[in-house]
Amino acid sequence: MAISAVIWDFGGVFTSSPFEAFTRYEASKGLPRDLIRTINSTNPDSNAWALFERNEIDTRGFDDLFLAESTALGHPVPGRDILPLLSGQLRPRMVAALKTCKAHFKVGCITNNMVSHHSPGRDAPAAGAMGQVMPLFNHIIESSKAGVRKPDPKIYLMMCEALSVEPSACVYLDDLGINCKPAAGLGMTAIKVVDVDQTLADLAVATGLTFETAQD
Repeated sequence: MAISAVIWDFGGVFTSSPFEAFTRYEASKGLPRDLIRTINSTNPDSNAWALFERNEIDTRGFDDLFLAESTALGHPVPGRDILPLLSGQLRPRMVAALKTCKAHFKVGCITNNMVSHHSPGRDAPAAGAMGQVMPLFNHIIESSKAGVRKPDPKIYLMMCEALSVEPSACVYLDDLGINCKPAAGLGMTAIKVVDVDQTLADLAVATGLTFETAQD
């Protein structure tokens, strides 16, 4: 089926990955590398991260529960230390690619976020990047508002319904393989975002469009 829509994640796609900030934080605190990612992947449907992204706990609850989870792994980390690490640097070529795609297809954004932090208009760093990107989409689904988060297949189907497209007519981009897997399972052409050059090359193949090749 011909492509009708391109659906995007936000953090780690239009901005530099928060994983880079996690690594810097761990190094500065003398923590094991990838500790934060390990905490976030432990009990991924019911941990502090998941509850916060579904807006089932507030900032204080996230702070306390993340601390408990990290302490259980032997390295206490307050949740309040993690939130400022989520905002990355904007990737101009990815924004340009979005604009190119919008000229030919419907475009949507599915983002796992936290209503008290990483949400449009909430915090200054994210608002700056999001303020440039979010108005470009035909539809946006935020986990903190929808009450469902990736990788739950429901959230991808919600986007398809909103855009009036079939999953098989969609390209989906995300920096997490765990979020690409259900999209592919529904029939979407899934692209895991590793870096800008690779992503735009894969997107060109999937869509037949041409994107900027110069380095950011």
